[in-house]
Parts: sequence; structure tokens; C-alpha cells
Amino acid sequence: MQRFSNRLALVTGAAAGIGLATARQLANDGARLILADRDESALGNATAELGAAIAGTICGDVGEEALWDEHASQLQGLDIAVINAGIASGGEIVDLAFAEWRRILSVNLDGAFLTWRAAMRAMAGRGGAIVLTASVSALRPQPGTAAYGASKAGLIHLMKVAAKEGSAQGIRVNAIAPGGVETAIWRGIPMFEDMVCETGSEAAAFEALGKLMVRYAKPEEIAAQIAFLLSDEAANIIGAVLTSDGGYSL
Repeated sequence: MQRFSNRLALVTGAAAGIGLATARQLANDGARLILADRDESALGNATAELGAAIAGTICGDVGEEALWDEHASQLQGLDIAVINAGIASGGEIVDLAFAEWRRILSVNLDGAFLTWRAAMRAMAGRGGAIVLTASVSALRPQPGTAAYGASKAGLIHLMKVAAKEGSAQGIRVNAIAPGGVETAIWRGIPMFEDMVCETGSEAAAFEALGKLMVRYAKPEEIAAQIAFLLSDEAANIIGAVLTSDGGYSL
């Protein structure tokens, strides 16, 4: 039996990486999908791939309040939400422009808040399940990750507040904190770009990164873990952070 048969699911950042892998997982488990992403071309490709599972799309910046006001009616009947949209950046605090700090927090934290609010309003009186994609960067500080790490740490606390507020309405809220995952979010990060140059390819750079950890993950693995947290099998898990980092935080 499909775990999410006829359930309506929202996935943000759904056009690539963990978001696309999660959309595929939920579709295979019977869910009807609303995919959200700001990359119109990639969103179109994801929609075409998933075909009959698609119930709608939302194209735009999750950090814009007007986007969620515009699509509020589309979320009616929502059962599941995966708050996954995020961007990365690198830079020491002394070198970090305030505009770059705000850019990261606008998507990763403001966007998550607005998505959460829209999803919880749509689930009010009906219940549901929400999972957000945090990061091990929220749990283990590293130089050069101030904006990204702070945004993800803020997400974890926001999740715990949302879990408290949502539980009275039958809305379960949890988070996953991945470590290294082979996704495009690494592109543009100076450290990773240097490794690509040194090793000769992205694949080789990911292999080198994997040696820094016990294990490096594929997006599909994280997607399967998200699906578990959303499922009825995890009905007793509320306000938890599943750390899935290949042993990096040990």
C-alpha cells in the first residue's frame, strides 16, 4: 500500500537536489504534488517528469510574502509539506557583506517562515505533517559558514516552536539535518570550486569531500528519510531533528 495515497504534498526547492528526489519519493508513494521553485525551466522539467502526480506548481521566491498570498487557495486540502528551498554561501564574517547575509537569510529563514505559515494555515483543523531541511551546519560551526549556519540554526528553533504550536492542531513538525549531500548547492562555494579545480571534476570533488566524513549521501537517501518522518510510521516523532551527516558531527 502506498503511504501517501491521495495526500496533497507541497515541496519547495523541488526542481533539483533533495527537493526533486523527495518529490519523486512522494510521487512513488502515491502523493499528489505541488512543486515550488524559483527556477522556471528546472521546475518545468520536474513537472514534466512527474506528470500525473502533479497537482500544481508555484514559481517564485519563497521569501516573498506576496507569492504565498497569491497561492493560498492552491494549498487548500494540504496534507504534507517539505520546506526544503535553500541557498548556500561562504565567507568569513569579517569579509561577509551585509547584503549577502540578508540574501541567505531571506531564502533560508524568511522563506521557510512564510512557507510554514502558509502550510499550517492550510492544514488548520485537518492536521498534517511538515518536515524542513536544516543542515549539520546548524549543529557544528565551521569558519566561513556564518550566514548559512545561522539561517539553518534559526530554522531548527523555528521548527521546535512550530511543533509546539502545531501539535494542538494535529500537525506534526520535524526536521532533517543532512551533512554532505551530492547536490548543486555546492556550486559557487569557493572551497568546493577549488576542489573541483584540484581534482578535475565535480564527481572527484565529491569523492574528496566524502573522505572528510564517515560517509557522503545521495539525495535519494535523504528523500527516503524525509518520507519516513512524514509517514504515519513516525506518528510519535514530534519536534525532532534527524541528523543524517555520515558521522560528520561525531
